[in-house]
Amino acid sequence: MRMIKILALLPILVTGLTGFCQTKQTSSVKYTLNGYAKDSLSGESIIGATITVNGQSQGVASNQYGFYSITLHEGSYDISISHISYQPQIIHIELNENREFNFNLIPKSAAISEVFVYTKKRDANVKNAQMGKIDLSIEQIKNIPAFMGEVDILKAIQLLPGVRNAGEGNAGFYVRGGGPDQNLIMLDDAVVYNTGHLFGFFSIFNSDAIKNTSLIKGGMPAQYGGRLSSVLDVTMKDGNMNKLQVDGGLGLIASRLSVQGPIKKEKSSFIVSARRTYIDALAKPFVPTSSSFHGSGYYFYDLNAKVNYRFSEKDRLFISGYFGRDVFDFVNGKRSFSSKIPWGNSTATIRWNHVFNRRLFANTTLVYNDYKFRFTAAQNDFSLSLSSGIRDGNAKIDFDYYPLPQHKVKFGGLYTFHKFIPNVVSGQQDTTVFKPNNEGIKYANETAIYIQDDWDISDKIKVNYGVRWSTFTQIGPYTKYERDANGNKLDSTIYKGFEKVKTYGGLEPRITIRYALNDETSLKFAVNRNYQYIHLVSNSGNTLPTDLWVPSTYIVRPQLSWQYSAGFFKNFADNKYETSIEVYYKDMQNQVDYREGYTPSLNDPENEFVFGKAWSYGTELFVNKTRGRLSGWIGYTLSWTWRKFAQLNDGMKFPAKYDRRHDMSIVANYELNKKWKLGAVFVYGTGNATTMPERFYFVNGVLTQEYSHINQYRLSSYHRLDLAATYTPIPKRKKKIKSSWVFSIYNVYSRMNPYFIYFDQEGSLANSDLTIQAKQVSLFPVLPAVTWNFKF
Repeated sequence: MRMIKILALLPILVTGLTGFCQTKQTSSVKYTLNGYAKDSLSGESIIGATITVNGQSQGVASNQYGFYSITLHEGSYDISISHISYQPQIIHIELNENREFNFNLIPKSAAISEVFVYTKKRDANVKNAQMGKIDLSIEQIKNIPAFMGEVDILKAIQLLPGVRNAGEGNAGFYVRGGGPDQNLIMLDDAVVYNTGHLFGFFSIFNSDAIKNTSLIKGGMPAQYGGRLSSVLDVTMKDGNMNKLQVDGGLGLIASRLSVQGPIKKEKSSFIVSARRTYIDALAKPFVPTSSSFHGSGYYFYDLNAKVNYRFSEKDRLFISGYFGRDVFDFVNGKRSFSSKIPWGNSTATIRWNHVFNRRLFANTTLVYNDYKFRFTAAQNDFSLSLSSGIRDGNAKIDFDYYPLPQHKVKFGGLYTFHKFIPNVVSGQQDTTVFKPNNEGIKYANETAIYIQDDWDISDKIKVNYGVRWSTFTQIGPYTKYERDANGNKLDSTIYKGFEKVKTYGGLEPRITIRYALNDETSLKFAVNRNYQYIHLVSNSGNTLPTDLWVPSTYIVRPQLSWQYSAGFFKNFADNKYETSIEVYYKDMQNQVDYREGYTPSLNDPENEFVFGKAWSYGTELFVNKTRGRLSGWIGYTLSWTWRKFAQLNDGMKFPAKYDRRHDMSIVANYELNKKWKLGAVFVYGTGNATTMPERFYFVNGVLTQEYSHINQYRLSSYHRLDLAATYTPIPKRKKKIKSSWVFSIYNVYSRMNPYFIYFDQEGSLANSDLTIQAKQVSLFPVLPAVTWNFKF
């Protein structure tokens, strides 16, 4: 508690320190330089561009909308700006009045030669007071060999140290020992609850619609909350402000098309991007109409749309949305049975940027998001429907305040209304309709306020610190039941709409300290406290559409974690090579799991939960070559993740399902010439922990299994090699259409990585020839793919 109080007081101290600094330096006149960082070709805002003064380490970064502001004493300055995907730029400014200046940067992919004179660049990993943050541009992600030719953001971040996949081909991921629900995944500020298509094998993010992806796995700033492990902040493109542009691609299982352009040049633009698989269309000719399964099929689709309008240099409006669905149909004509299973996300975001003055920027956001899963089945005159999901309405406001060059203050607040819908059932038999009382529907209010400061104390010391206060209240309408030891209802308490049932809340202090040993070397330390009020409880290791999101209630307490981390960061050869080593320890309380022997049912799942704790610790190494014909990285993680529940595994600790001792990724991209680019990925990981039967008995003629302790065994290690080659033809004459061919091979040497193990029984006890064998199921041998991309 003492640490919480000390860290919570830090944001208050900054106000006094800022005022003191202002008082001490009033002898000299100050002016403010502000504006936006933009892409010179498309007019898109640039997130996270670093603006520095006279080559010094102190500076600011453009915010999520490209806005920056820096206040300096009157004088002459060389202002430099740099970003991983753009050519650095330096301008000379005589600052004798307040000025606005918009930087228009040339993308590296479009630059013919080094146009601008610049000094050192790409040193943000060393200079920033931020740990565990990695920004990946969509161009970087597109260079990585893709599963079935589909560029996938989530599969790309699984190649980073500290991040591991949820299984063969799966889009889910685990960060530093946390579960898949402990990652805050946002698309244009809208929380995404289910990130997978094709039962998790592809992510919902269409690469043609994405501008930037940021992963934070340590040192989480106070502006983010509600999850324990990480933040994945995905930003959609705004749309080309200067010209109409069409992008698309044809792959083996899906096609995509994006259209973007100005509605009114320099004022308004739009983007519409769609993607659909045609697995159903490809399979249809092979299923004859006489087949019992004729009419069965599967497909998924996405639609991203965004429009923005600049009313003035001070006001800009963004409206964006996402709609995606998976649809699985199954028909068995012989049994007169049919079923349909659609699921997917819908989000809508409205954001208004307003510049109050040169130092104060505000963004107001309204978000609606809805995740639905539905199962319908019919046989003869009987029909059944089951649905579940989560629906949110969210309002928040964020302020960026730049009082001095040494400080960037961010503060704001949010409110979210949640509706949780677990397993709502209805059905019909002939003319009889039944709709049972679905007591599981729950409602909740979630609120938070925060303040944080990025403070350059000196050339050597920089601190990012802040505090967040969050609350979560379960509200009515709700009926709370008192139950006996057998789960029978004894009494009830009825809560009316918006009446409080149970409230939780607390402080979440965050601090990261950077100490620079020299221009290329720094040490960093971070401490985080996080609350998580909603939980994904699953019987599987992957994120499936049938998994249930449940809120904190009078039975289920919020998850709580402390994470401590430290790192050594070193760049070489004028920042051509970035290296780091980070160590961490994470303590997680109030973890949720199902009781032993649980079988899925339509009852309220929280009565089947047990609660315990978990802890994780490890070391992450990262070596990244940032430029040159050969680029890429090597990441390695050594880690342990343990769980302990009084009611599971006889109260003894056990490794988490996603515990992985060794995890290594090697990513390489090589520019052979102007036409050909080559890419390769190699991954290796310790096998998943699993529970196996150790003995088999016959009890009254029935085969019975006796299982090991939880996750006592491991599957064999996982490894594979992926290759890709991109061919971009260069026509003799300039053409409107630019195209490229991507040839990729997934799992080149056809490693049969284990997906799960089952036991097969052959023979019979009566004939004395009974044998039981363990058999491994693997999903993907070698998978070649070809994709044609075009742009005009």
